[in-house]
Amino acid sequence: MPMETPQRWDRRMQQRLARGEAAALGELYDRFASLVHGTALRVLEDERAADLVTREVFGYAWENPDAYDPREDGSLRAWIARLARRQSVHRLRENGARALEEGGAGSAEELEQRVRRAAVAARADYIVTAMPAPLRRALESAYFQRRDYRQTAAHLGVTEAEARRRLRLGLQLLSTAHTGPLDGSPPGSGGSPL
Repeated sequence: MPMETPQRWDRRMQQRLARGEAAALGELYDRFASLVHGTALRVLEDERAADLVTREVFGYAWENPDAYDPREDGSLRAWIARLARRQSVHRLRENGARALEEGGAGSAEELEQRVRRAAVAARADYIVTAMPAPLRRALESAYFQRRDYRQTAAHLGVTEAEARRRLRLGLQLLSTAHTGPLDGSPPGSGGSPL
């Protein structure tokens, strides 16, 4: 049986979720739970809160499969990552505001700074997750294995010019992490975090 293309898998998964196939939710969870939980944990720095965000994201995907639009959202992986980022930032802001109301340490300004830092980090994670695989592999080679562009080219089996191009494009995409929206709500959601 030939492998499905990612776009075809995304489309079939959305159709299966829309039909209410519980096995589809399990498959979606198996594929993306570590991505969602990891994003939530990086933002919230709390295992229980990350577990809650993970349940909320997959609950939302189960209840609203038609909210995913591949033309606007890109891959299903990118959509799930965006939901995780938004819900995590929303939950961080909500938890911080509650702590301030209960007399916790800090100020509203400090909370917003913390939310901003977490949102930028989560957006950077999302950008890396959503970028094309060749760019992601080039950045991973340069960053995690500390390779220069020549070593990256050899590792990836591409020309040095192509390695430089991939690294430049990947870094340009990452540089936009500071310009993304901080609020945890998608457009038109009426303030709902997902």
